[in-house]
Amino acid sequence: MINVTKSYLPSLEDYVKYLEAIWERGHLTNHGPLVNELEDKLKEWLDVKHFYFVNNGTIAIQLAIKALDLKGEVITTPFSYVATSSSLVWENTQPVFVDIDPKTFTIDTKKIEAAITPKTSAILSTHVYGIPCDVEAIESIAKKHKLKVIYDAAHAFGVQYKGKSIMQYGDISTLSFHATKLFHTVEGGGVSTQDAELAHRISYMRNFGHKGQEEFWGLGINGKNSELHAAMGLCIFPKISEILQLRKKLSETYTHYFNELQVNIQRPVLPQHTEYNYAYYPVVFENEKQLLTVRDNLNAAYIYPRRYFFPALNSLPYFVPKQSLPIAESISERVLCLPLYHDLSPDNIRRICQIIAQVLKY
Repeated sequence: MINVTKSYLPSLEDYVKYLEAIWERGHLTNHGPLVNELEDKLKEWLDVKHFYFVNNGTIAIQLAIKALDLKGEVITTPFSYVATSSSLVWENTQPVFVDIDPKTFTIDTKKIEAAITPKTSAILSTHVYGIPCDVEAIESIAKKHKLKVIYDAAHAFGVQYKGKSIMQYGDISTLSFHATKLFHTVEGGGVSTQDAELAHRISYMRNFGHKGQEEFWGLGINGKNSELHAAMGLCIFPKISEILQLRKKLSETYTHYFNELQVNIQRPVLPQHTEYNYAYYPVVFENEKQLLTVRDNLNAAYIYPRRYFFPALNSLPYFVPKQSLPIAESISERVLCLPLYHDLSPDNIRRICQIIAQVLKY
C-alpha cells in the first residue's frame, strides 16, 4: 500500500537515548531542557529572531491571532487546510475570502484591496504547498492600510525567498510539526516573529499567561509541548537536509516520468527566486471527473493520493456570508496530491505515472 505520505521515523535507538534521559530527569513538560534545545536549534536553522515550540499548528495560528489582538474582519484564502480559517472563526473574527492566483494557488494579491473595509484588521495568508505568497505585494498593501499580517507556513518549513527565510515575512508566521510534515515532532507546531514585543506576548500566552507560579501577565492558553515531542524533533533535526534532498530527487523523478510518458499535466508555478522544500507534488486535471477516475484507478492498485485541499473553504457551512470564488473552487475540484515521502521508490513513482498516463490517454 502506498499512502499520500509516510512519517519519517529516526533510529529507535537514538530516540530511546533521549527517553532514558527524560526518565532520569523526570522533567516531562513545562519548558524542559529538550524543548529549549529544540527551540534554539530551530530558531537558528529557520533564521528568525524569536521562535516558540507549541503543541500544534492550529494553536500556533490561534496564538498569532490573540497576540495581534485581531478584531473584525481578516482577509484570507479559501485554498488552505481548514484550520487556517476555522481558527479565525474560533477566535471571533470574520474571515473574508479572496480568490487565488491560478498559477501559484496562493492568495491573489491583486484582489485583496477590493476586499478591505473599515472593519479589516489583518491578512492571514497561506504559503500553499510551501509555495511562497507574493510577500512583497502583501507587505505593501498591509503598510498602506495599516493591517497586520500572519502567514500560515505549515507547508513552508525550510523555504527561502530571495535568499531570505520565508519565516521572516509578516508580523507572525506559524508552522505545523504534525507527523505528516517533512519535519515533525509527532504533534507540534511553531510560532515565529521578528518583533520583540510580540515575542514577549506569545511567550506568556502559550503558558496560561503565567508570570512565575503566583502571578499572571494576562490571558493565556495551554500551548506548551512536551519533552517527548521535542525528543522526536531533536532526533529528526540532523536529517533535515537529507530529507529535503530526497524529496527534491523524488519530485524530479515524477516530472521525469511524466515527461517521458508525454503526460501534459498542470502543476503550480513556483515564484522566481524561491528555494523550495518539495513538501508536496500536486497535479491538476482538466475536470473533476478525470480526477476521480485517476484516483479510483490508483486506489485499485492500493495507491492513495489525497484531494488536498478539497473542498474550497468558502463552501463550508460556518463561513458566512457565502462568497463565489471561481478559481479556488475550480482548482480544489481538480487538484490531487500524489504520494511523496522519503523512502518512496522510483519504481513506484513510475507505476503511479503510468497509471495516470493510461487514464488520460483514454
